[in-house]
Amino acid sequence: MKKNLALKISYLNIFSNIVLAISKTTIGFVAHSSALLNDGINNAGDVVSSIIAMIGISAASKESDEDHQYGHERLESVAAILLSGIIMVVGFGLLVDGISTIITGSYQDKPQPGFLAVVAAIVSIIIKQGMFLYTRWAGKKTNSSALMASAWDSQSDVLATTGGLIGIIASRIGYPIADSVAAIIISLFIIRVGIEIFRDGTYKMVDHACPEKTVEEIRLIILDQEGVEGIDLLRTRTFGSRAYVDVEISAEGSQSLVDAHCIAERVHHAIETSFPQVKHCMVHVNPHKTKKQ
Repeated sequence: MKKNLALKISYLNIFSNIVLAISKTTIGFVAHSSALLNDGINNAGDVVSSIIAMIGISAASKESDEDHQYGHERLESVAAILLSGIIMVVGFGLLVDGISTIITGSYQDKPQPGFLAVVAAIVSIIIKQGMFLYTRWAGKKTNSSALMASAWDSQSDVLATTGGLIGIIASRIGYPIADSVAAIIISLFIIRVGIEIFRDGTYKMVDHACPEKTVEEIRLIILDQEGVEGIDLLRTRTFGSRAYVDVEISAEGSQSLVDAHCIAERVHHAIETSFPQVKHCMVHVNPHKTKKQ
């Protein structure tokens, strides 16, 4: 279910970004708008990013095998890191180009952006905002770091294109430098998103404990199970978009091994049922130590 929804969103993003990339680069060239042209190049980068995200999601959903006994979930984080690299490279390239245009004063020789550039920017903002909302919903539903990265990339595109729209309008009313300034602003938004995606991807590549709220909820679920006298140890670690739980519980020491095993099974089942993001839970049972009077 997660893989199917994630791939569906990825295909939709790829198609939308191809349409936007072709239309904005064409209109940007014809309508003499550097801001819109850069925005179209950014969308072309989004196409590559969406393909990488789709590959990462597909690879991460593969079942465990002999060589990867803990699964492939971290491949999704790898995809997010690769995606961030592409985004930052595109952003720096556009930044250098925009600064160069202003320093050399070449913006003064460019014709005024056409009205078609204004229309294209407005349509792009509407489409990208819709893509952001839909992709973010899917990312939360599937707990996919690659989809969330793609969603925030779309949101950044909305802000960047808005800046571009302002620059195009300002250039049309007599401030030709505005279009180049808008192109620089767009590049800065692109770089910022790349950095954020990189930070999120690397964070999930390293084992971290689950959020404190989740750990506390797991603790309450464990203590609520019949036969559990206490918790001696509770450790959690994230693994890509999934999590592992190691817990040592204490139970009545005089009971049979079969009874102790049943308690451990109840705890194991309760955790994995209540928390779908938990891929595996390891439960160890210790004899309960009564306090001396």
